[in-house]
Amino acid sequence: MAEAQLSPTSAPVARYQVFHDTRYRYAAPVSLSQQLLHLWPRDCPRQRCLGRELQIEPVPTQRSDGFDVFGNPLTRLAFERPHDELQVNARLQIELLPRLPLYPSPAWEQVAADLAFSGRALSAQELEACRFRMESPYVRIKRQFAEFAADCFPAGRPLLEGAAALMQKIFDEFAFDAEATQVATPLTEVLERRRGVCQDFAHLMLACLRSRGLAARYVSGYLLTRPPPGQPRLIGADASHAWVSLYCPANGWVDFDPTNNILPALEHITLAWGRDFADVSPLRGVILGGGSHDPEVRVTVMPHWELAV
Repeated sequence: MAEAQLSPTSAPVARYQVFHDTRYRYAAPVSLSQQLLHLWPRDCPRQRCLGRELQIEPVPTQRSDGFDVFGNPLTRLAFERPHDELQVNARLQIELLPRLPLYPSPAWEQVAADLAFSGRALSAQELEACRFRMESPYVRIKRQFAEFAADCFPAGRPLLEGAAALMQKIFDEFAFDAEATQVATPLTEVLERRRGVCQDFAHLMLACLRSRGLAARYVSGYLLTRPPPGQPRLIGADASHAWVSLYCPANGWVDFDPTNNILPALEHITLAWGRDFADVSPLRGVILGGGSHDPEVRVTVMPHWELAV
């Protein structure tokens, strides 16, 4: 069954402005640079991009806008003149609709069996899901991940119940620690140390689900954070976020946020999805020269207005 659409004439609407600013200051001039940007949000059944602007300094020698292999908007930039700084500012306006109630899901092992290439012809939806069932650069399929999730997936348990239990387990047993890991920290180390950030927790949940034969993808985006009571919202205080989307035949793709133990709804803005972080990094590239450099990233998510239409 296809995922149900939500009528825009009867649903509450949340609208946001997002500012994503990235600056590189190079220790030495960069003579040549090529960059890939995932900074345009994709349109989804419950998300629409109302406006977008990309400010780039210096002006690139070449720019092309298109889509990657997962259907995410992708911008390619080339810089062929020396520069010692790169500034990329994305300005976005996003509209979100809430998710409809979920249909009951089949037993998890039945879903895994249906995706297992057993000789039966797969549907187009199943074939698409199988792209997110295999290993990827940051997500390995190992017995220890299947064992970690074993108590969440007893025989016959409905798929979405098992996924919710796994999300809860990661939330309960792992501590958020921005200093504990780096992008390339192996998941086995994350599992052992029980510490990390949203990217690690999303990768871990993906590894657990895929190690049980299920299809799940990495989602990159933004999360509205709330300042303490009585305090103003700080510009640049938000951050990019990551969560997981699980394939469920009865519902399509269902999102889970193990960092916060919630099903994303009106405060999660989807930017892109892929097999893991390597597919959807907001900005990555290659340079000639430059010396040492670290990016400065500032993200602000501002509620634009909220109403019922």
